[in-house]
Amino acid sequence: MNGYSLLLGTLLAATFTGCEQEKVSPDGGYLVVGRYYGECIGESCIDIFKIDTVAERLYEDTADTYPSSERPYEGRYQLKSQPLYEQVRVLPQHVPAQLLTQPTGIVGQPDFADGGGYYVEVSAAGQRKFWLIDTQKNNIPVYLHAFVDELDAKIRSLQ
Repeated sequence: MNGYSLLLGTLLAATFTGCEQEKVSPDGGYLVVGRYYGECIGESCIDIFKIDTVAERLYEDTADTYPSSERPYEGRYQLKSQPLYEQVRVLPQHVPAQLLTQPTGIVGQPDFADGGGYYVEVSAAGQRKFWLIDTQKNNIPVYLHAFVDELDAKIRSLQ
């Protein structure tokens, strides 16, 4: 059994043995989150951050590249202050376990009507999974609603 199958099996087991709203924190990895807009001009069009759960550090991407649904985001990260890290340190613990069981890719129709999208990437046990998530709640599963609300609030707090 390869590492990805082992990780996925563990996540599935955790999901089906716990409650539906169970949260999972990346173990020994990081969480990359962000918000992006395609029809936009300026620095605020793409805001992507990396929360390192091991080093307890926050980094901001300076590449500001539009995320792809084909591969994980490859950013250039600059260390941010410890007080900013403290603002988002709990976010990795709030990633819904059900999201981790979903295939990598698109959830809803992110940036379809110039509404933008959220980027979420989890690295755990050496595996990277990522999603482009619609900002319109009526286009995404209910289990993501509270998480995207928190995600949006945390990203806004970092600007």
